[in-house]
Amino acid sequence: MWRLPGVYRPQEDSHLLAGALDRAAAPPGAKVLDFCTGTGFIAVSAAMSGAGSVTALDIAPRAVLAARLNARSRKLPIRVVRGGLDEAGRHGPFDVVLSNPPYVPHDADSGDARWDAGADGRAVLDPLCAGLPNLLSPGGFALVVHSEFSGVDETLVRLRDGGLKASVVARRRVPFGPVMRSRAGYLRTRYELPAGVDTEEVVVIRADRTHCP
Repeated sequence: MWRLPGVYRPQEDSHLLAGALDRAAAPPGAKVLDFCTGTGFIAVSAAMSGAGSVTALDIAPRAVLAARLNARSRKLPIRVVRGGLDEAGRHGPFDVVLSNPPYVPHDADSGDARWDAGADGRAVLDPLCAGLPNLLSPGGFALVVHSEFSGVDETLVRLRDGGLKASVVARRRVPFGPVMRSRAGYLRTRYELPAGVDTEEVVVIRADRTHCP
């Protein structure tokens, strides 16, 4: 994958999400959204798995450029757009919504919107949970990946409160990546992590729209 400086590199969470997409067996020709696309890794995975159309969104100009390069180099019909949830709503609804959003908790005195997500890691997750019922077509589903430190139960509650059926469909314990390592001091203080703990459980949550919200 082409990756410009400052664009999130596909890592364990990206591969866990791609594996969950493979197992989910989206219907052939599905209309797919990759929200917070980064390099476009998940958008490319969706297009190569038989999606009818793929829209990839990101707020970062370099991510948009990287995703376009990765789509075009593979001659895949992926529409890459700069924007957030409002822009996603203009292109929806979707049969499948995929997202590896920023979810790293960080100190209020630091942070980078490309991967940090507020003191509790939910600055992007909460609006996404609220928006999913309207982004999904009836019978559609979403797959969202994030760390245990961002509140797995909170995500499940918010999705269910929005009328979606939600559950954890994949999980994996992985070593801290570069971003988590850079925030290790804050994580140890906020979550009272014992010295030497340098792993996190990453989960994929599936949310199904089984009826109109």
